[in-house]
Amino acid sequence: MNDVTAVILGAGKGTRMKSDIAKVLHPLMGEPLITYPVAACQKAGVGKAVVVVGHQGGEVKEALEKSAAGIGLKFAIQAEQKGTADAVMSAREVLGSAKGTLLILCGDVPLLRAETLVRLVGEHRANSRLVTVLSMEAGDPTGYGRLVRNRDGGLEKIVEQRDCDELALAIPEVNTGTYAVELPWLWRALDEVDSDNVQGEFYLTDIIALAAQSGGAGSYKLPDDNEAMGINSRLQLGEAARELRLRINRDWIERGVEIEDPFSTWIEPEVVLGEGTVIGPGCRLGGKTVIAEGVRVEQGSVITDSEIESGAHVKPYCVITGATVGTGAAIGPFAHLRPGAKIGPEAKAGNFVEVKNSELGRGAKASHLTYLGDTTVGEGANIGAGTITCNYDGVNKSRTTIGKGAFIGSNSSLVAPVTVGDHAVIGAGSTISKDVEAHALGIERARQRNIKGWTKKEQD
Repeated sequence: MNDVTAVILGAGKGTRMKSDIAKVLHPLMGEPLITYPVAACQKAGVGKAVVVVGHQGGEVKEALEKSAAGIGLKFAIQAEQKGTADAVMSAREVLGSAKGTLLILCGDVPLLRAETLVRLVGEHRANSRLVTVLSMEAGDPTGYGRLVRNRDGGLEKIVEQRDCDELALAIPEVNTGTYAVELPWLWRALDEVDSDNVQGEFYLTDIIALAAQSGGAGSYKLPDDNEAMGINSRLQLGEAARELRLRINRDWIERGVEIEDPFSTWIEPEVVLGEGTVIGPGCRLGGKTVIAEGVRVEQGSVITDSEIESGAHVKPYCVITGATVGTGAAIGPFAHLRPGAKIGPEAKAGNFVEVKNSELGRGAKASHLTYLGDTTVGEGANIGAGTITCNYDGVNKSRTTIGKGAFIGSNSSLVAPVTVGDHAVIGAGSTISKDVEAHALGIERARQRNIKGWTKKEQD
């Protein structure tokens, strides 16, 4: 496939999406629609790919360049949307003198597998065709172009729905919008395409009849028509998300991941999971998250762009973003790890603990009701309930350092910048604004007064 070139059509506005955002920029499982056909081409081993952009072309290009799928792409501009043939012709200058097989894909068809593209090209080349269309038998063919065959079963032409008569409308085999076609023959064929049709557009499907005249047209029928699902509305976007989600979940289950409820679990395409990991119901794993072997992620947790090391336990309803959780660590329930949080091996960030840009050393514990911002916590330290590291003075962020084996009493406030030494103790309810040396007791409270008879006096 390295000698195959691809053109992905992504210039349309998508008015039926009822959105100011170009259709191919709408997110599907965390990634813009346009990234999926591009990624399929890359996975199939396609040597060169060109994306045709138009409406919001700058934003489409930017989105692809931010994605791994955008590596090595070239772009062509369709200045005015005059049909699919015109869109492909827009790539002619970028493709230059390229010869051989060209794949043409739609940017709003996200579920096509790389394996399907490989089989399409194989079928195309095995039969020495000028063009091979990827077809399917749709349960509801409404909106699709119909494949019209001659008496011998050979492909004769494709007729768009708006141009179909009653006989053509009854044909179940339809065009998916994906083609394998030979260069430079394509350019000669496109020069012959006109806009004499109901929509007044230049149809790419017209090249089928031109190829059929020399016996060079054929089709490859999809075994799974879900792969060719096109996105023209928000409802179809949701249906595609459901299909992609179940496909991803099935794949991970086959690799040894236990997903307790595949129908409520979202795992985005770039997530990596280790064998023996257990994912509870209602979890969402996104971005470039990597979860190692033997991890348990319980119900309702949301993990994005994070690394969870082997044997860790994420309890129910945690939110983890841009964080690292070490081997055997325990998180939650109801914990929030923000970007830069690093929870060391066997450490614990318990219920209603929030950690931001902070490190908990091996075996350190913040078991409940604590905020750690811009903090370094040493190995084996214990952070009592209600502790706050006060890292922001309204202008600057400052850091708190808590030494190994230190004990921070409940309801303490550590006003950064401040250091609590190794094995030091902070008395409960203290506000610490000065450094506490190793093995010392730091305590800051007003003297307690007990006034006798206080409530008795009120009753009198």
